[in-house]
Amino acid sequence: MSTETGKIALITGANKGIGLETARQLGQAGVRVLIGARDKSKADVAAATLKAEGIDAVAVKLDVTSTADIQAVAAFIESNYGHLDILVNNAGINSEGGFAFNNAETVTQAELRQTFDTNFFGVVELTQALLPLIRKSPAGRIVNLTSILGSLTLHSDPASVIAGSKALAYNASKTAVNAFTIHLAAALKDTPIRVNSAHPGWVKTDMGGAGAMMEIVDGAKTSVALALAGADSPNGAYLHLGRPLPW
Repeated sequence: MSTETGKIALITGANKGIGLETARQLGQAGVRVLIGARDKSKADVAAATLKAEGIDAVAVKLDVTSTADIQAVAAFIESNYGHLDILVNNAGINSEGGFAFNNAETVTQAELRQTFDTNFFGVVELTQALLPLIRKSPAGRIVNLTSILGSLTLHSDPASVIAGSKALAYNASKTAVNAFTIHLAAALKDTPIRVNSAHPGWVKTDMGGAGAMMEIVDGAKTSVALALAGADSPNGAYLHLGRPLPW
C-alpha cells in the first residue's frame, strides 16, 4: 500500500468492526486517522490500540445524530489541521435486529426514524459540515458506507440473492445513502473531490453476525481503496471490491 503521509482522515463509528479496521488500514498507509465514536472512552481505547501498532490515531467524540458533536468535530479539525482529506461515513445501525424477513407491514415509526437519523440524516449533516474542509484538500475523498441491501434493482428481482432480506428501515436508509452519493458526486463533479458508495460485503461484525462470509480485514478493503484512490478514480459509483453494483 502506498504511503499517504500528511493526509487526514475521519472515520465515523471507528471504535470497532469495519470502522476500526478501516482506520487501521488507512493508518498503515501513513494517514493520520481521527477515530470517531459516540462514546469518547471507546474512541480513546481504539486510538490507543492503533497507536500501539505505530499508527497516528486521534480519538474524537462524534455521535453523528448530534449537531453539537458534528460542529465540535468540524471546529477541531479546522483548528488543528486546517483541512480534511478523507471522510469515511462508516457509522450505522440496524434497529430492526435482523435482515431475513419482510417487515414492511409492521416496521414502526420509531425504528424508521432511529435508523434514518444515524444511517442517513447523520451522514448528510456531517458531510455538509465538513465539506468546506474537504474542499481545502487537493484530492478530497468521501466514502459513504452503504450495503447491497440498498439496491432497488436487486430488491425488485425475486430471484436475486437479497430478495428475502427486506428489513425496510435499514434497507431504505442505505438506498437513501446511495441517492446522496449520486447527488453529491454530481454537485462536486467539477472539483477534485470524489464521492462514492462502498458496500463492504457480508462481514463478521456485531451487525453481520458470526455466520457472515467475510472477515473484518476484507470488509474494510472497499472503503480503503476508495479513500486512497487517485485522480482517475470513479465518482458517484456504487462499488464492492472494485466491482460496480446495480442501483
